[in-house]
Formats: sequence, C-alpha cells, structure tokens
Amino acid sequence: MVTGFGTIYGSNITPDPETGIGEWSPTAFRRAMHEGVDREGRNLFPAFPYDHFTKLSDADVDAIYAYIMTDVAPVKEVTKEPSIPFPLNMRILQSGWKLLFVHFGRYEPDASKSDAWNRGAYLVEGPAHCGACHTPRNALGAEENSKQYAGAAVDSWTAPPLTDANPSAVPWTVNALTTYLTTGSAPYHGVAAGPMAEVVAGLRQLPDSDIEAIGTYLGSISGAQDSNPAAIPAVAASIAAGKPDPDYRKDLGERLYASACASCHYNPSVDSVKAERPDLGIITDTRLDNPSNLIQTILNGIPAAQGVHGVTMPAFRTALDDSQIAAIVGYLRSAQAGLPPWPNLETAVTSVRTHTGTN
Repeated sequence: MVTGFGTIYGSNITPDPETGIGEWSPTAFRRAMHEGVDREGRNLFPAFPYDHFTKLSDADVDAIYAYIMTDVAPVKEVTKEPSIPFPLNMRILQSGWKLLFVHFGRYEPDASKSDAWNRGAYLVEGPAHCGACHTPRNALGAEENSKQYAGAAVDSWTAPPLTDANPSAVPWTVNALTTYLTTGSAPYHGVAAGPMAEVVAGLRQLPDSDIEAIGTYLGSISGAQDSNPAAIPAVAASIAAGKPDPDYRKDLGERLYASACASCHYNPSVDSVKAERPDLGIITDTRLDNPSNLIQTILNGIPAAQGVHGVTMPAFRTALDDSQIAAIVGYLRSAQAGLPPWPNLETAVTSVRTHTGTN
C-alpha cells in the first residue's frame, strides 16, 4: 500500500509458524484487531485498519481467527519492511497517534434504529471499514471524522462521497445501493472497478440480508429512500441532452466515442439503460471533480472478474494514445454529462497511465 508516508506491505497472516501468525494465540490476535498491537507488543501502523476493527465483537474476531488457522494454507514468506523514513518508522510514535485519533471499543447499537440499520452500521463501520477509503484524511493520515464519507483519493482512484454530496446524476436509492453491492453495477451509476471491484467480490460472500443491511445504513447516510421515481425524468433528460449527432462528425472525441464506446453505451431512451452497459453521461465517474476513475476505466477496462458477472469492457491502453483518450473523456464530460470541462486532460491521462501499468 502506497501512502503519503511510504510504502507499507501487507503482513503474512497465514498460519505459518515462522513467518506468519501460526503461533499467535486467540488473545494475541484479538489484541491486534482491537488495539493495533502485535504479538510482541509493538504498535501496528494504521494502514491496518484497527481503528475500524476495534468495533468488531469478540465472537466475530475469534471466528476470523478460527478461519485463518483452519482453512487458510500456511505460506512461508517474510513480510517486507515498510519504506517509512525515520522518525516516522518508530512504532512508539503510534501510541500518540492512537491517543489522538482512535476511539477504541466495540460497536454499540442505536436503540432508536432498526435491526437492519444497526447490522449495516456494524458491518460498514467495522469489518467493511468503508470510511478507510471514502473519508478524507488529515496530514497525519487519520480519517477526518468531521468529513466522514465525504470522498477521498485512493491509489489513483477517487472514492466518491457516500453522502448526499455524491455527484451522481440520479440520486442513489437503498435498492440501487443493494443492487450495486450485490452485482457490481447499478443501471444509473456505473460498474464497480478498481479497488471497489475487490470490495464487491468480498461482499458477495455475505448473505443477502447483510447486503441489504449495508444498503439501509448507507442509504441513511446519503438520505436515500427505498425508491425515487422522481429520478427517472432526470435520467431521461440527461440521456436526451447528451447524445451525439447521428453522423458523428463533430469532433475527435465524438468520433472516437462513436467507434470505441457507442456500440455498448449508446442509449436512445431511458428504458434502454442497462446495469451492465451504463449510460456514460450519468454515471458517477463522469461527474466527479477528478477524471481519474473514468481515465482508469478506459485505459484498463473491466475484466470478467470485476463488475457484472460475465460482462467485460476492453482495455484501450494500447489501442488509443493519451490525446485520444483525453478527447473521449473530454467529450463525455462536456457533451454527454453537460458539465464544465476537466482541465489538462492529456496530462492527467499520461499520469494515470504511468501510475497504473505499463505504457
């Protein structure tokens, strides 16, 4: 994990007794999860989200321990040391960080809320640790609680706001959130890609009731309702306003869209919008303040393991150069979404290409 303080490598948590956690007791494992302290008593760096895991019940932590010790194959691999410079690499300093920024303790249900809401809050705030990506961080790397779920930059991607500040053209609904987290796509919001695709893949292991609970809780954060019929006219208006001229001869971005994108993403009416082939004028990626998500998706595509099962999007990394991808991105932003253009797009494409794979 590349951070503003250096690169931190994931620990070997297989049950290998020499290089993993095979000799850890349940108590030692629980202390790591709840207190951010390893078996030898050293503070763990908060790239390991113990500030969220502290909310997990003892029973759930013990269940995770039992799974690792019985179902995970031991792997002999020494964990790489983090490349954090002195004095930030001194683990004793994490004691002060914890004192300033971590609220230790198990999740306490809110008696005024439903069982589904409380279950969703427990999952989102604890094991799923959604705020670790979707909440901005301060200069010391701690989540800014006053801006919880306001969106943040993660590994050259933008984790969009989960609040009512989300820029989607169509307001999220509880049903849409649940569908997105279950299938990896929602008709008016786009397809899960990048780090979010990994999240959806993990959530697919949960029972439907847990996914619905997460949708209920996140819906309460964004102010979403179970359904929102008033959103449909907004979708129709966006689609009608953002379609290219039939002869596709206006500019480079429009021509490239016609040849590379329209065969899958052209939607002549609101009824034709499909979850697996979203309209690019209304998805969240086209409406964010930063174009990185849209650029990454065009460059790297969406493989079969991500997004909607059985549907892929080709990568255009080798087929289109930076100026051509910038032209498509600019066209989608201005003509399809009807929003002010992003500045310096070609430079942005070059930067994303460099940081996310081979040229």
